[in-house]
Amino acid sequence: MSLIHNERLKLRANALDRASTACLAVGFLGPVVAFMYGVGGGGTPRLILAVGSSIWLSAAVALHLLSWRSLGGLR
Repeated sequence: MSLIHNERLKLRANALDRASTACLAVGFLGPVVAFMYGVGGGGTPRLILAVGSSIWLSAAVALHLLSWRSLGGLR
């Protein structure tokens, strides 16, 4: 039973880590790169961009740390 338990935990950790990568790419890197190159909704204030990017970055870090924590339950 512990092999099944370990594989399920690794699958959960991988899913959480992929979600953190998606948050980083879509919510943080995408808007920052678009701002740097002047692409997209040019009227977005810098404060909104900074706050939104920091929220997405925080979500990515939280999901990544949660995936690490879930691996602590391996048997």
